[in-house]
Amino acid sequence: MTGPLHRIRALPLRSRLAMLVATAVAVAVAAVALACWLTTRDRLIEQLDSSLRQVDVDRQIVENLNVACLQGLPQDNNPGGPEIPYTIQVVTPTSTKPCTWPGKSAIPVESADRAVAAGERRDAVHTTEAKDGVKMRVYTSEVHIGPLVRPGLAVSVALPMQQVTAPLNQLAVVLLVVSGIGVIGAGAAGLWVARTGLRPVDELTEAVEHVARTEDLTLRIPVEGEDEIARLSRSFNSMTAALASSRDRQAQLIADAGHELRTPLTSLRTNVELLARSEETGRPIPPDDRRALMKSVTAQMTELAALIGDLQELARPDAAPPGPLQVVGLHDIASAALERARLRGPELTITADLEPWYVRAEPAALERAVVNVLDNAVKFSPQHGTIAVALHGGELTVVDQGPGIPEEELPHVFERFWRSPSARQLPGSGLGLSIVARTVQQAGGEVALRRAPGAGTEARIRLPGAPQPPPESC
Repeated sequence: MTGPLHRIRALPLRSRLAMLVATAVAVAVAAVALACWLTTRDRLIEQLDSSLRQVDVDRQIVENLNVACLQGLPQDNNPGGPEIPYTIQVVTPTSTKPCTWPGKSAIPVESADRAVAAGERRDAVHTTEAKDGVKMRVYTSEVHIGPLVRPGLAVSVALPMQQVTAPLNQLAVVLLVVSGIGVIGAGAAGLWVARTGLRPVDELTEAVEHVARTEDLTLRIPVEGEDEIARLSRSFNSMTAALASSRDRQAQLIADAGHELRTPLTSLRTNVELLARSEETGRPIPPDDRRALMKSVTAQMTELAALIGDLQELARPDAAPPGPLQVVGLHDIASAALERARLRGPELTITADLEPWYVRAEPAALERAVVNVLDNAVKFSPQHGTIAVALHGGELTVVDQGPGIPEEELPHVFERFWRSPSARQLPGSGLGLSIVARTVQQAGGEVALRRAPGAGTEARIRLPGAPQPPPESC
């Protein structure tokens, strides 16, 4: 169902703003015009009443007019009837038929007029309609004989209300015309202001449409001033910059992933082709070479599986944790990771000093992060070397005796696919430490790598928690 409100909402924003301005101005002008008209009316009526009070009616004329009325003489024959601009009428406490000045239309006598004649009140002012249909303003007062009041008699003086209504009608026409011009002008001004004020919004709309049409995220909107439109423009520029950066990172991730996948896939393809050619030609591969070949294929498949798993981990949104958070013992996760590290480096000496520490994190992701740190330590440790693992006060440290990381390479160790030039020949994808940094940050912690005192690398992971589990997790 469509109504006026629905039709208004369907209008363009600038049209709605112009209508709002015009409506607001119309209401304000109408209120001012009404107040002006009412004030003017009250002042004109006050002036008319003042004029009626200042009329000095000769007492003898009132007495003669009263006697003529009592004797039933025709009003046209009443004595002393000069032409006057106002109407004079004699009122008694029991008047039912008005006694009016000759040549003037009779005015109905009201109870207030009779009350003045009876001495119950000094005067009365009211508006009434004469017998000829003309609205009159009537002032009734006592009749004085010197300083004394003439009992039983009052005189009414009346003037046409046209003295008030005529200027009021002219004023109403003037106010109506001026108000109409003001409303039309306000509507035009509102439309101009809306167009001018919304011009940046139009530019923003064109920019958004351009980006949607061309996917050009390099577009920027000029920012002028410090108002809401400027803030909106800055937000749009920040959004497009963030989207462009995200797209660049995505493209870089795809390129790096393709580069990292190319080497194991090429090696795997070569080995598989050797096995296939041996089957096709009937020339068997020597047993030792075949075992080495199968071992290489298995290692390459394992490396591919690990790389794909790392890519899946990094493909998850950064804003959300990979799974539900739980209260877990960091010392328990470190102990499990140590067992895997000892299996991968049986010739190494791995010491552990783990104090209880409970954190809120996703267990599988946190275990993967700790395993990646220990794997790096095992990978770069020399034969028969020592790896020291400690957990004190929520800080997990892993110190190895490897070659260490040069100072100029430390800022890049947590970047995706970054690998030190000295480690390019070792297995790995360059994603392990990226996953460590992401997991620790999602758990509210910090991770850092530095050169260990003497030689090797020291990894530090600090996570918020407590040495005792919270009651709800017991």
